[in-house]
Amino acid sequence: MTDSDRLIETLDARARRRDSRRAFFTGVIGAAAGAAALSGTAQAQTTPAPSPSPSPSPSPSPSGTPTPTVTEADVLNFALNLEYLEANYYAFAVTGSPLASADISGQIGTAGSATGGRAVGFKDSVVQQYANEIYQDELAHVRFLRAQFTDASRLAQPRIDLGTDPSGAFSTAAVAAGLITQGQSFDPYASDENFLLGAYLFEDVGVTAYKGAAPALLTSKLYLEAAAGILAVEAYHAAIVRSVLYRKGIATPALGLIQATTAISDARDRLDGRPTEDTTRGIAPDDDQGIAPDTTNPNAPVSNIMPLNANGLAYSRSPGQVLNIVYLNAGAVSSGGFFPAGVNGNIKTSAASA
Repeated sequence: MTDSDRLIETLDARARRRDSRRAFFTGVIGAAAGAAALSGTAQAQTTPAPSPSPSPSPSPSPSGTPTPTVTEADVLNFALNLEYLEANYYAFAVTGSPLASADISGQIGTAGSATGGRAVGFKDSVVQQYANEIYQDELAHVRFLRAQFTDASRLAQPRIDLGTDPSGAFSTAAVAAGLITQGQSFDPYASDENFLLGAYLFEDVGVTAYKGAAPALLTSKLYLEAAAGILAVEAYHAAIVRSVLYRKGIATPALGLIQATTAISDARDRLDGRPTEDTTRGIAPDDDQGIAPDTTNPNAPVSNIMPLNANGLAYSRSPGQVLNIVYLNAGAVSSGGFFPAGVNGNIKTSAASA
């Protein structure tokens, strides 16, 4: 056998393993969804329905609040909502247009458009190349998650606000962080630096979202591996954004970029509440950090590209805390901010922040 034949055989084997793995992943998703449907049917048959609603009532929690059953398919759909948000932001910045209709259609949830964005006139070629790369990564995440469902069970993209209006999501977030005052607008497409701050707002949240949801809500090793893969990519993205902001902030202090990241992080901390600290799980009341360097080191300032706790661990957020941030609301609500009509799927209510 020639070297060429061996190479072709190796590639063919790799493709077969990939296809087999993908088919298994899709099959498990379908089985989980089917099991959830059968569970609901069984409950409806054995428990008298208090109303004409075809859906069984969820079991109450000790506090009296209904606790809905969350399936692993629900977790993947929750992640898909976040990927729709990120991918559209980068799509606008790089191409001037949102995601194509083939990448956002679905039968589950209320379909909506991503509006308000536009292309960034990049001046820094490095930032532009990073933006192009991250755009391709986020689009791949959208397509990967969508591919795990059938046409009938695929989650539609919800309505997403990525505009620059003074009452829009970006401006509301900037007001909350103290970067602008009420009535002013924040335009993340106006400059390389503004684009990076917009990316900073999303990427750090993506890292904490995947880290928090994966161990708490996923039991399948296959799901966990996929979630870990996306988490790693989001962490790479966050590190790129934080590194470039740090470099620009150190080189040109007048831009105020380092101070801006601290202000955004403080605002996210106010939105996601004050959970009891757990240094092993990466949970803390102060679970967000800007890129301001540690100047207490006697030898030299220490940068803060990686926002970690005392054990060197990244932080986690629950899905409810993540929704607090993207809804820009510290209360228990089901819409707002970047998702004016809420996210699609069964995980859609933010946490009531303490």
